[in-house]
Amino acid sequence: MTTVTISTDAPTGSPDPASEAVLDNPRWSSLTGAHAHLAEGNELVLRYPVDVSPFAAVRSWDDPDVWDAIVDVAGHGAEFPGPPAGVALPTGWQTVAAHEGVQLVETDRLRTRADDEAVVLGADDVPDMLALVERSRPGPFLPRTYLMGRYVGIRREGRLVAMAGERLQPAGWTEISAVTTDPDHRGQGLATRLVLDVAHHVRERGARPMLHAAGTNANAIRLYEALGFRLRARTTFGAVRTPPA
Repeated sequence: MTTVTISTDAPTGSPDPASEAVLDNPRWSSLTGAHAHLAEGNELVLRYPVDVSPFAAVRSWDDPDVWDAIVDVAGHGAEFPGPPAGVALPTGWQTVAAHEGVQLVETDRLRTRADDEAVVLGADDVPDMLALVERSRPGPFLPRTYLMGRYVGIRREGRLVAMAGERLQPAGWTEISAVTTDPDHRGQGLATRLVLDVAHHVRERGARPMLHAAGTNANAIRLYEALGFRLRARTTFGAVRTPPA
């Protein structure tokens, strides 16, 4: 994911745009900061372990050595997050996918609160977390994704029916992610409650909540804006394939 267009209509009380510059490359900031202990790679390219997250990042797409550095980390014939629009691929590279996304950040309208029913999820809960992801399809979630931050859920009759947590942690910020509800329990406001709980704990430790969503997910974007987030940028979610050996 690479930020390509920045909004300039920040409301009064929102963070200064200068402090948001780190969000232009949030994966790199996360992998060189809060998640450095999870990072694999070299000085130009870093990624998470394959059982933690499919995410990876480059320091700069302007560096001519970045393509060789990607191959060194990902290997030949492998998928890797793609560059922003306008960056030409070298010979032998292929675009696998490209989808529009949005990046949203908190405003002073966001009213967070801890949720009494939310339980912290950890290693023992991984089978239930993966089962919920299989039923609800929120996006990438792997056996050790929970290591990226605090994950919480709501159980009904012992079954995990809703979940949300923390993913990327660029300097000063924390991404809310894995927001999902079992199809049989939607329409009860569970996801909203967990988003507000996660955002509450993010703020408690002095960071600012932000998130990403598919650009086509109009319902989710409207919900987040209603809660007090604002559109900061339009992004590209995509992947390329490195050249074969």
